[in-house]
Amino acid sequence: MTTRKWTPASSHFSMANGLLLGRRHFSRNITSCAVAALVHLSVVSYPATVCALHTGEGSQRIGNNFSTTSVAKTCPAFTHGAFFHKTDRVHNSSRMNTMSTATTGDSSSSFSVAQIPCLDDNYGYLIHDETTGDTAAIDTPSADAYKSELKKRGWKLTHILNTHHHWDHTGGNIELKADGVQVYGPSEPNGKIPGIDETVGDGATLTFGGRTANVIDVGGHTMGHIAYHFPEEKTVFVGDSLFALGCGRMFEGTPAQFWTSLKKLRNLPDDTTVYCAHEYTAANAKFAKSVEPGNAELMSRIDEIVAKRSRGEPTVPSMMGVEKSTNPFLRIDISEEIRRNVGATANDSDVDVFAKVRRAKDTFRG
Repeated sequence: MTTRKWTPASSHFSMANGLLLGRRHFSRNITSCAVAALVHLSVVSYPATVCALHTGEGSQRIGNNFSTTSVAKTCPAFTHGAFFHKTDRVHNSSRMNTMSTATTGDSSSSFSVAQIPCLDDNYGYLIHDETTGDTAAIDTPSADAYKSELKKRGWKLTHILNTHHHWDHTGGNIELKADGVQVYGPSEPNGKIPGIDETVGDGATLTFGGRTANVIDVGGHTMGHIAYHFPEEKTVFVGDSLFALGCGRMFEGTPAQFWTSLKKLRNLPDDTTVYCAHEYTAANAKFAKSVEPGNAELMSRIDEIVAKRSRGEPTVPSMMGVEKSTNPFLRIDISEEIRRNVGATANDSDVDVFAKVRRAKDTFRG
C-alpha cells in the first residue's frame, strides 16, 4: 500500500478521505466587517481512540504523524461564553461590538471557538487548540476581520477549512493563506475554492490538535458542500446547509440530495451545538410560523428570538435538539401541519414535500 506524503503548516492537523455541504448569500458589501467574537470553550477528556469504520480506500499520510484507512463514526457539547452584539439588518451592518471571552476549566485542555460577525450577516469562526496552538478558520468571509481577531487573541492561523465555494465563504483564502496556512475543502471543479491544498469528501476524518472532526456531505445548497462535525466537543460547523430555523437555498443541488443531507445532520445527537454561517433566524422564524403555527415549541422559540434580537444578541449557535423540534426543513416527514400548509398530497414523497417547503420559503414575503 502506498502512502502520499505531504507536510502541512502543523503536524497536529491530519486527514483521511472526506464528505460535503452548502448555501449562499447575496450581498457583496465586503468592506463592512466587524471585529467581534463570541468564544465557546469546551473542556473535556479526549479518548485515545475513536470508533472506526473501514473505507476500503488507500491510506494518506499528511505531515509526520498520520496514516489511516479508516473513517471515524462518533458523535458530539459546548460551554457558551459571552455574547457579542449584532444588528438584524441584511445590508450595511457595521455596528457590531467586541465582547469578552469566557474561559472554563483548565486552559491547557480547552478547545476554543471564536465567532466573528462580518460582511452583512455572515458569521466566521476560528477554532483553537490550547495545547498545540493550532488555529483553523472555518470559512473565510473576511481576511481583515480574521487578522484582527487573531492578533487580539495572540493566535497564529495554521489551517482553513472551507465548507463550500461561495465567495462569502472563501473570499479571504488567498490573503490568509500566507505563512504556510493550508486550505482544505470539498472537491469543486475549475478551482472554485481559491488556494485549496487538499480536498476532503464524505466520510473523511480530520485531526485538529487532539480532536477528531468527521466530514459530512451536505450537498444541496451547492453540489460540493461539507460540514465539519467534532463529536467529542458535540459541535458541528454546517456552513449554509442548515440554518437556525432554516436551510440554504438550493442553488446547485436537487431536492433528493438536499433532503438526504439534512437527514444526516438531523441524525446528530440533540446536544450538538450547531454553528451556521448567517444570522437569518428572525426571517426564518416568520416562515416557520406560517407553515407550522400549531407548534408550541416553535412559538416559544420565536419569542426567545425576538427578545434576543431586540437586545442585539445573536441567535447562533443553536442546539440540534431545538432544530429538530422547530425547524420546518427538518420536520417535513414529521409534521402533518407543515405538509398540509404547503399543499402536499397523500401521493407526495418526503422529497416532494421538501421541494414544496423550499419553494414556499423562496417565495415567502411574510
